[in-house]
Amino acid sequence: MPVTEEDNRTFRCGHVAIVGRPNVGKSTLLNRLVGQKISITTHKPQTTRNQIVGIYTMEQGQIIFVDTPGLHDEQGHALNRYMNRSAISAMEGVDLILFLVNSKQIWGEEEDRLLMHVRQHSCPVIMIVNKIDRVRDKLAMLPMIETLANRTGIHDILPISAKKDPEFDTLLKRIMDELPEGEPLYPEDQITDRSERFLVAELVREKLMRFLHKEIPYQLTVVVDVFREEGDKVLIMATILAERTGQKGIIIGKNGGVLKQVGIAARKDIEQLLGRHVDLRLNVKTRKNWSRDTEILKQLGYTDLNR
Repeated sequence: MPVTEEDNRTFRCGHVAIVGRPNVGKSTLLNRLVGQKISITTHKPQTTRNQIVGIYTMEQGQIIFVDTPGLHDEQGHALNRYMNRSAISAMEGVDLILFLVNSKQIWGEEEDRLLMHVRQHSCPVIMIVNKIDRVRDKLAMLPMIETLANRTGIHDILPISAKKDPEFDTLLKRIMDELPEGEPLYPEDQITDRSERFLVAELVREKLMRFLHKEIPYQLTVVVDVFREEGDKVLIMATILAERTGQKGIIIGKNGGVLKQVGIAARKDIEQLLGRHVDLRLNVKTRKNWSRDTEILKQLGYTDLNR
């Protein structure tokens, strides 16, 4: 439905859930849409653990995006159950769902399972075929898009590259078409509802996932203990919680090398986020089986764990 001049004079505001299997580019898309890094990204699946709200305001309206953990089969840990519930609950009451799929990945059981949840909601759905920059012959994608349309019943399908597309005017305009009329819910200069402490902890965790290998990053979390302005800088003291004693040495590294790399990389992003000089001090502790303990997860900010 094209946008008319009358529509352009009408302010629209609504919520948009970004859903998909792990590692399809949901967080990258959110960061590009709001114009700033608020959701961490790595090449490892299941990087996002919480719902991250990103806010984009323009003359025509305000879009409130909700990035979600990827829906997955692992249900054993309390943390995994929380992530699945978080992904599913994000679709409740939204005005639009963006369903991301990977242009290079075959449709499978995980997509079928997510589509089942998507169909339980009456709001419009736009399927985003992401990472088309990895496809050499773009015309070869047409049969795949047609197959997706026939299989899913979703006929509004947009191919994009969340990482490399120069701009998203077409996508933003299409999203705005589906939103109801309404006043903005957030100030126009606000881009997320998450606190700076939360974003700082996430940036440190992102660097841990990048510098550590195999399963260790999934058994870590980060807690910001001190966040205090001191003159022209911000003092941040954070604790990295590992599940097993043996992991502590790996995180610190020989002569503290790994922890130093994590700190340097994280501080750079944190300074960009805060626009201030940062004194970042990292500590490593062991908290056995934190990802399996519902009470510990609540203390770390993972809510809604009793459902």
